[in-house]
Amino acid sequence: MTLDATDKKLLYLLQTDCKKTTKELSLKLNLSVTAVYERIKKLEREGIIDKYVVLLNHSKIEKGFVVFCHLKLVQHTKEFIDTFEKQVVQLKEVLECHHVSGDYDYILKIVVKDMEAYRTFLVTKLTTLEHIGSTHSTFMISEVKNTTVVEV
Repeated sequence: MTLDATDKKLLYLLQTDCKKTTKELSLKLNLSVTAVYERIKKLEREGIIDKYVVLLNHSKIEKGFVVFCHLKLVQHTKEFIDTFEKQVVQLKEVLECHHVSGDYDYILKIVVKDMEAYRTFLVTKLTTLEHIGSTHSTFMISEVKNTTVVEV
């Protein structure tokens, strides 16, 4: 599907506040409410709009301690990769897991209450997963930029 300028603006508006009504969107886009509704439905059908979510303030829910954990597997076999990936997706503290190139195999974004909670997570959950060779943790000092808006 080719996106026109209106689709792109609509996607930007939805990414910044998906609770806007079709009427509010129609005023910003100079389209009818029906036209906006139909465009949104088409973007959903095409899979361009994947899902709608609520973003939480992590510090208000005691999950403000952010850790980026670099992880190496002991081997790079399909079996080890599959096993690790099936296990890591079950860990609720892990918000993101990326298979990467370079010195490490994976980078995890982990949120917990504090350093003590991270130590507990590391010792009782993460390092008990199969096939982990080593980990390297980096702790967030401050968040400079965090956005979910993708320019289209």
